[in-house]
Amino acid sequence: MSDVSQGLHHKAPGSLRPKKGKIPPLRGAALAVVVYLIMYVLYGWSEPSAFSAYAIANLINNAAPLALAAAGQTLVVLTRGFDLSLAGVISIANVLTALVPFEGPGGALITLLLCMGVGALFGLVNGYLVAYRGIQSIAATLGTMIIGQGIALILMPVPGGSVAEFVSDTLTDTLWQTIPVSALVLAVFALVWLAIKRTDTGIALYAIGADDTAAGLSGIGVKWARCKAFILAGCFYGAAGFMLSAQTATGDPNSGLPFLLLSFASVALGGTSLSGGRGGAFGSMVGAAVLLLMQKMLFAMGVSSFYIGFFQGVLLIFAIVCEKLLNRPTRAGASS
Repeated sequence: MSDVSQGLHHKAPGSLRPKKGKIPPLRGAALAVVVYLIMYVLYGWSEPSAFSAYAIANLINNAAPLALAAAGQTLVVLTRGFDLSLAGVISIANVLTALVPFEGPGGALITLLLCMGVGALFGLVNGYLVAYRGIQSIAATLGTMIIGQGIALILMPVPGGSVAEFVSDTLTDTLWQTIPVSALVLAVFALVWLAIKRTDTGIALYAIGADDTAAGLSGIGVKWARCKAFILAGCFYGAAGFMLSAQTATGDPNSGLPFLLLSFASVALGGTSLSGGRGGAFGSMVGAAVLLLMQKMLFAMGVSSFYIGFFQGVLLIFAIVCEKLLNRPTRAGASS
């Protein structure tokens, strides 16, 4: 058993563990899945081709960048932080993918690692400022977001460039005309999240979000764990920018901006508490899929695009209220 695990194990009961009467964190993710299924039925009712392999692949392709961005945001939110640099990292990753179009599988891997490396670098800076210098996460990441957007504009003042054909064709294609390649990419990153969750780092993220003082007394290196949350989140943002490039096949220095607020909405829809310590990246990925499906569904119903944001906001508030009700302690839990 690791030192962190031992520390948590010997901590006073109830300090870092969910209280009795609390619904497990998976409930938020399960709620998002139920909402998604209901919305898909409505989408299928208004769009006859909604259940075709092409339509399903298209939905997954569209949701992949936001799902990865939301998964990264979740890592920071779990520690009671917020990461605005997401927009800058995605923009830089998109621009780099269009400016340096390495062809072939090896080239795609190099480009992906380059994008994730940029994200990790931004995450390291964010983590240092927040964890070691005590700067509020919103203030620190707002600064790095502006820097990131500035770098993207320097590299590519106007939209342009061309993404490697292997990236744009393969990552938006399907295997055996049924399985979207982007779904496999999401599955890989979901497995990465599950691996992180079961390590000392994952344990630390939840513990810090629940009570960073108690986490420190349990033997957790709070500052380094919080810094790692930003670094890992940056890697997810870089991958999101890479997947976005596969869809657009071109670069745009402002491409990351639309993902900023949507990432927080996806996190909340997926059942992760914005006050930290509860939730998970899988739910956030589903939350992202819900938001993108809502757009498709409303378009299929003939709703004007001007109302999309309104309905997304209503859905977000509904999900947060449901999450609060589901996780409200019972009388037994309140007295324990």
